[in-house]
Amino acid sequence: MDKTQLFRRLHQTPSSFVMPNPWDPGTARLLASMGFQALATTSAGFAFSRGLPDGGVGFEAMIAHCRDVVAAVDIPVSADLERGKGDSPDSVGETIFAADAAGLAGCSIEDHTGDPDKPIYDFAHAVERVAAAVEAARSLKTGFVFTARAENFLWNRPDLDDTIARLQAFAKAGADVVYAPGLSDIETIATICRAVAPTPVNVLAVPQLTVAQLGQAGVRRISLGSKLTNAAFGAVRRAARQILDEGSFVFARDGMPFDELQTLFSPAR
Repeated sequence: MDKTQLFRRLHQTPSSFVMPNPWDPGTARLLASMGFQALATTSAGFAFSRGLPDGGVGFEAMIAHCRDVVAAVDIPVSADLERGKGDSPDSVGETIFAADAAGLAGCSIEDHTGDPDKPIYDFAHAVERVAAAVEAARSLKTGFVFTARAENFLWNRPDLDDTIARLQAFAKAGADVVYAPGLSDIETIATICRAVAPTPVNVLAVPQLTVAQLGQAGVRRISLGSKLTNAAFGAVRRAARQILDEGSFVFARDGMPFDELQTLFSPAR
């Protein structure tokens, strides 16, 4: 069974699974070594690691990054490809083909336009884009897992009815997974899961909810977005403040030991 088939099978089990988001090959190797069954890239995390804002990485650079992460691990990798290569349905289809060529087992595409004055695609156009992605994914005949995202809650449009209508339309168009990032209320999450059943739902993890709670609400897949990257930057900032404010290096006690990292990244003998 190849990675794509393994990834699809994860979504067909009754239990939920966590799909963390590394931002480079090193963190991908670490997470895979710890037993996670699948990974996903993070557009924001990768951008931050390059000193850029979220949305600041071009498509070709993002695909090259995806290839690097895929090559680093033996488990399935999905990708956060933002809005894809462009606005048109055809460009979304091209995005799917590029993702498959990079070795990805799946990817997500947003209905966010990239335009702060009109951040969300019109309903009909968003559905057309999803349908084009589904058509491209089905033509691959590999089991590629396509996730359709409704971005209302990330762009100051907390319209639950519209979000549900979009996710239902995306599911009807053939999306394998649907995803509305920015949700933090368990009842809202459960409502969405019921509204789109049996289509699997991905939820972005939040500190106040556990894996068990999300699973009980009907969530099939839990991703972390940029949260691990944010945590790493937070650790570096705390360490730097300790050096500057206290003149101490106690932070080094909490680091992953050098020998463990050396072993993890050494070529297999």
